[in-house]
Amino acid sequence: MALSLSYSSSAAFTVVACPARSPPPRRLPSAVCFIRAVDTAPRAPLPCASSTYPPQPFVPEVAEAVESLYSEFRDVDNLVAHNSMRVLKAFQNAGVGSHHFNGCTGYGHDDGGGRETLDSVFAKIVGAESAIVRSQFFSGTHAIACALFAFLRPGNELLAVAGAPYDTLEEVIGIRQSSITGSLKDFGVTYHEVPKMGASTGMLFPLLLSIADIERAIRVIKMQKPDCMVMVDNCYGEFVETYEPPMVGADLIAGSLIKNPGGTIAPCGGYVAGKRIWVEAAAARLSAPGLGVDCGSMTGDVRRALFQGLFLSPQMVGEAIKGGLLIAEVMSMKGYKVQPLPRAPRHDIVQAVQLGGRERLISFCEAVQRSCPIGSYIKPTAGVTTGYASEMEVQVSCHAMDHLGSHLQFSVREGLTGLIGHLLWEKF
Repeated sequence: MALSLSYSSSAAFTVVACPARSPPPRRLPSAVCFIRAVDTAPRAPLPCASSTYPPQPFVPEVAEAVESLYSEFRDVDNLVAHNSMRVLKAFQNAGVGSHHFNGCTGYGHDDGGGRETLDSVFAKIVGAESAIVRSQFFSGTHAIACALFAFLRPGNELLAVAGAPYDTLEEVIGIRQSSITGSLKDFGVTYHEVPKMGASTGMLFPLLLSIADIERAIRVIKMQKPDCMVMVDNCYGEFVETYEPPMVGADLIAGSLIKNPGGTIAPCGGYVAGKRIWVEAAAARLSAPGLGVDCGSMTGDVRRALFQGLFLSPQMVGEAIKGGLLIAEVMSMKGYKVQPLPRAPRHDIVQAVQLGGRERLISFCEAVQRSCPIGSYIKPTAGVTTGYASEMEVQVSCHAMDHLGSHLQFSVREGLTGLIGHLLWEKF
C-alpha cells in the first residue's frame, strides 16, 4: 500500500490508503509518502498574524522615549557584546562540554567535573583566582554572610566604607538583633561605617560606586593598611560594566544567581569569588571545615540551568539596563522622581522611582501583574518580608517573573532613608 497525505480547504489533513504500484527495478520502494495539494486558494490570515497589530505597539510617550534613547541603547549593545565575548572565552578556555551538565546525588563525589568546571568558568569571567558557585546559596545575603565569616575573626573590625549595608545584612552583622542568632557581633567582631553622600541630600538612596570608584578605594585602603581585606557586595552589579571588582583588587565578591549572573534562567543559587584562600574559607562556612569546595550534589537540570544562565547573563543584564533607562525616561517625563536619573551612568540594574504613596505603588504592582504571562489573574498583596525590620517595609513580588526564573520586586519603605527594592513611596 502507498500512503497519500492530502489536505482539504478546511485545513484538515487526511491520510488516504492507495493501491501500491509495482516498483521499477532499483527505484522507489514499494511504499512511498508524498504530499498532494488539493486546494491552493488563498487563506485568511491567522488571528495572531502581524496584520492584526497596530503599526506602533507603544503609547506615544513610550515610543518617543525609545527614540530619544537610541544612543544610550547602542552603548548598551556594545557593553553586551564586550561582556558576551568575555563569557564565551571563559567557557572555551575551561573546556566546557555537554558531560559537565550531568548531575550527581548524595555527597557529590561522583560529580564528573561539572562542579569544578562551573567554578572555573565563573572565576575566569570575573577575574578571580577561584570561585564557588552553588545552588545551596539560597540568597545573596547568604553568600555575603559566608564571605564575611570567611576572614573575620573575634577582635576584628568590619568597616563599611560605602554607607550602611543592605537591610538584610543588619542581622548578619549584629546592627539589628532580637535574639542571639550567631551574628558577627556575637562572635566579637566590631562594626563601623563611613556615611555616604546621598541619604541626607534628598536622594532616593545613596550614590552607587562604579568599578573605577572601587578601584580607587581599594588602592587607598591597601596603602594605609596592606593587610586589610576588601569584600564587595556585588549583587545587581555583575556585567553592568566591562570589569568586575576582583579585576581591580577586591579580595572577595559575593552575589546571587537569581539576579544578574543567573541570566533569568538559574532557579536558585549564589556565588563567592576572589582569592583562593578566602573562597575556600567561605566554602567551609557554607558546608563545614574540611569539606570545602569538593562536596555538594546538584541535579543535572539545575546545573545545566546555571551554565546556560551564566552564558546568557550579559544579554539579560543589557535588557535590564535598557529597561531601567526607559523607566527613568518615561517616569521622569511624568513628573516622578527617579534614580539613577535618565541617561546617567549605570553601575547596577536597580532603578528607583518615587511614586508618592502606598496606593499608587500597589496599583502599579497590580498593573505589572496583569501584564505578566503567568499568573496574570493574581492580585498581589503587600506583606512583611523576612530580613526587614520596619512594618512599613513590605514587598510585592511578581509571581509570574518568579516562576519564569527572573527576579522582579517592588518595595515600600517609610520615608527616603534608603532602598529596599526597586520602587519606593514616601509616608506622609
